[in-house]
Amino acid sequence: MNKLANMRHWPERMSPNFGMSRSSMGMPQIMHQPKIAPQGPPPISNPQPPDAMIHYTFNVHFASDLAGPDTEDILHSTTDAVLRWTHPEDAPDDVPVWQLPVHTQNVENLRRRCEDLTTNPMPIEAHVNATTPKNGRNQIVTVTLSGTADCVYKTRETILNETPSLMRCTHVDVDGHLVADLTEGRLKPSVTAFLDEVSKFCGVDIFLLGPKLTPLEDGLNGGLSMRRDQRWRVAIYGDHISAEHAKSRVLIKIDQLLGRIVDAVQIDLSVQPLLCGRNRKNIKHIESATNTAIYFPPCFSHAYGYCPPGALRRNPDEVFITGETPEAISQAKTRIHQILTTIRLFVKDVTIAMPKIDSILLGRMDKVRKIMETNSVFIMLPPLASRQGTIRFQGPENLHVERAIRELMSLAGQFYHASWWINQPDPRLLPSAQEIRALLSDVCANSDADIAFDKVAFTLTGSDEAVKEALQVLSDIKFVTTVQHQIRVKIELANEHKEFVSGKKNGKINKIMSHCNVQIVFDNFGEYNFNIDVLAHNYTSMKEGLTLVEQEMPASISFHVPDQYHKRIIGIGGQHIQRIMKKHSVFVKFSNAMDRGGMGRDDDDSRVDNVICRTPARNAQNLELVKTEILEMVDREDSEITTQTVNVDRLYHRQLLARLPEIEVLEKKYNCKISFPSTEQASDEVTVQGPQWQVPMCADEFLGMVPDKHEVVLEHSEPLVKFLESPEFLQNIVPKLKSQHEVQVSVHENTEDRAADAAPTVTLLWAFTRNNAGGLRDAMDFLHSQFATAGIEPVVIKGAIPRPRSDTFEEALQYFDSKILQHVAAPVATDAPATPTFGEDLVRERSNIFDRLRKPGSMSLSFLDRRKNSSHSATNSFFKGSANVSKTSLISIESSRSFNADRNPWNDSGVNLPDDDNNPWGTSRVFEPNGLIHKLAIPMGGDSTPRHGTRHSGDSGRPSTSHSTNSGYPGPLSGPFR
Repeated sequence: MNKLANMRHWPERMSPNFGMSRSSMGMPQIMHQPKIAPQGPPPISNPQPPDAMIHYTFNVHFASDLAGPDTEDILHSTTDAVLRWTHPEDAPDDVPVWQLPVHTQNVENLRRRCEDLTTNPMPIEAHVNATTPKNGRNQIVTVTLSGTADCVYKTRETILNETPSLMRCTHVDVDGHLVADLTEGRLKPSVTAFLDEVSKFCGVDIFLLGPKLTPLEDGLNGGLSMRRDQRWRVAIYGDHISAEHAKSRVLIKIDQLLGRIVDAVQIDLSVQPLLCGRNRKNIKHIESATNTAIYFPPCFSHAYGYCPPGALRRNPDEVFITGETPEAISQAKTRIHQILTTIRLFVKDVTIAMPKIDSILLGRMDKVRKIMETNSVFIMLPPLASRQGTIRFQGPENLHVERAIRELMSLAGQFYHASWWINQPDPRLLPSAQEIRALLSDVCANSDADIAFDKVAFTLTGSDEAVKEALQVLSDIKFVTTVQHQIRVKIELANEHKEFVSGKKNGKINKIMSHCNVQIVFDNFGEYNFNIDVLAHNYTSMKEGLTLVEQEMPASISFHVPDQYHKRIIGIGGQHIQRIMKKHSVFVKFSNAMDRGGMGRDDDDSRVDNVICRTPARNAQNLELVKTEILEMVDREDSEITTQTVNVDRLYHRQLLARLPEIEVLEKKYNCKISFPSTEQASDEVTVQGPQWQVPMCADEFLGMVPDKHEVVLEHSEPLVKFLESPEFLQNIVPKLKSQHEVQVSVHENTEDRAADAAPTVTLLWAFTRNNAGGLRDAMDFLHSQFATAGIEPVVIKGAIPRPRSDTFEEALQYFDSKILQHVAAPVATDAPATPTFGEDLVRERSNIFDRLRKPGSMSLSFLDRRKNSSHSATNSFFKGSANVSKTSLISIESSRSFNADRNPWNDSGVNLPDDDNNPWGTSRVFEPNGLIHKLAIPMGGDSTPRHGTRHSGDSGRPSTSHSTNSGYPGPLSGPFR
């Protein structure tokens, strides 16, 4: 912004050769369709000669805030991956993430590319500017192009398709015994060779990381305990298309290590979403019936032209299938062929403004993918920066195609187009080309909007907030505001909202125009949307008029109410609903099964949002009040639809899908829907969606289908072995643990784990289902009491689960001189061996595993010690600033949120497009002065087991409060385990 501040008072100068304008661009079409005439209002600018020059500045979306892995977790890395994703040893402690070698190298490569473009014979100049915002979290890189319009747009397309933008990190969990020989303490050479091969073939960096801490949650009360996950992690770094390619190959390799057979089938990319069905229902049925796994390629690989040097792209028509037998794979192919032969194709093309397509490709593809999966529709977007405006939709039914089109058009309405037109500019006031490039670069970096300039106009495109910020910055430029000018902002909105915004006889619009001295024009744009053009002759009027127009735009909320309650809510002659609408000034619309396309449709239609509440944005705060009042008329078992996420090992999803009939019975019992992630996602998260009072019980019963186990290793002793082999233990204690705590315990001899004096050990294997995980600690306490009764003091080597303190204010009692409030005395040292805390046990075990697996031939520990983590500086500063803070104040609780709490108020459709999928199971971290990090369980309902405990308000998925969560800091454990 320093450069921008100096430019706001440019001296008057003569620049007669500064002739710049934009030439009219043709609109090429995709998929060999006949050319479509451009729709919408005519351009503001006058026709310019074809060789007129323009300046165009845009952001290059480097993921400069993407940090590398922790060096302490790395067991293996591909060639030069550690050098790219970690800081050198001599780097300062406060070095930001964007200074990682991989990020700095990407910027340098872009600079060299732009220098080559500038020096080549083409009439184009390309300049790169890298700036850092005040927060310093990431780096913003902008490119400014100067030349004729044709050259500028072609060069922009070349840069965006040759730059590794949109980089990300994706993880795949894998069992440790598949990638390493744990008895010998070494990685399998075949696995490391495969990772190196995939890295070169796909153009990504791959790290093999050690085990991580995972929560051990129960189903109903949400109590959590941390334990070391037996699975290791494969971290893949690269651009989003290459990372997905490498991830699929790693998943297929894991299936091969599990003894599965791999085969492939060729299916046209445009038919793959139709084959999957709505929410991938068809594929889930095929996988459950044949016990196979089907891996589809990324849906939008055709829209991105970047491919890492030396790498190969995945064939977009190639679908991999893994199964246990060739017969299973053949059966899956047969079922796929049967579905393909019954698919009917409905195709429709729509036109969207070309800059908005690029904005969607660069920032909204997750939502587009969600639209495709929900409606089973293929959306073919044109290549990035290709200046094509036609999008093709292809689906099995016309209804689904129309839904997908309206969803995507609504997504396009989130982007604005603005122009700042200078009337009769004085050539003496025009800045030089160098000053224009500096100005455009600063505006683009500080607003994230693409901006272009010719001799008479600025043109801005981007999100609504980005365009408004850019206009505000331009309003401070002297040569822009001292002459007569006109500002025009174009907002895109659905056609059905035209009367809603204008009011009766255009009353709302006329009032805004007279009050703010602006001109508002409604301009039709295609079949689905129209444009609202707001014109003003000064920035103040434009800002005020645009704000008032935005306040009149519709804000809506949608939710599901079973059809049988609609008559009750509407009332006789609409009395009830009319009273609610008048009370809150909100319009409410109901839709039944016939409105959604008739009866007998997919079962998913029974859970789509069928109630829409709409009101002007200035009255948006009343939407939740209307929703609450409507849901009060609905029975408790059919109340508000919420979502809960439970974690289940992704490989066990296949066993659960084999029990799909049982899951369907469970869904009907609780009126819920259980959704599994796609095979390509390799996610553990299973989503349970339904009424807020039914979802916790459905999730609890679903987790009852998931087995789990926990090992506790004890030091071998004669009294202990004698007790574990006694009839009292086998006939009384074991059945009592099963009947009272729903936990099955068995005794095993373990020759691998040894105590400090190399004595033999005894392993207690606790087996339970995930909904009874909360009873594990109580079962261990019960067994400990039996040990104490028998006079046995076992020593825990591994697997102890600490219990949080019951009083979180215990440390503060020592400051009160009271005989009633007595503080706990300091622990007295005894000769008995102390059992380490669970976190210390994990840290020690993790270090032992890593030291054994890191070999000098592949990656030595001393080499990793010479590299610094990308997050090293943030951790150090946190510890420096919190050295004297109490332990209790450092506990942070991540609470879940309601399914509809984060709904986009501008999304009035039945498809929910969440920005994030939050995990409703909260965890906390306690940072100790010694640097250890303990992830603690935050029990939602105390220490009671989920089978016998009561359900609390936290089960509804709403944000918890400080009064609804019990937390405590676990003290060190001494003596036998608890």
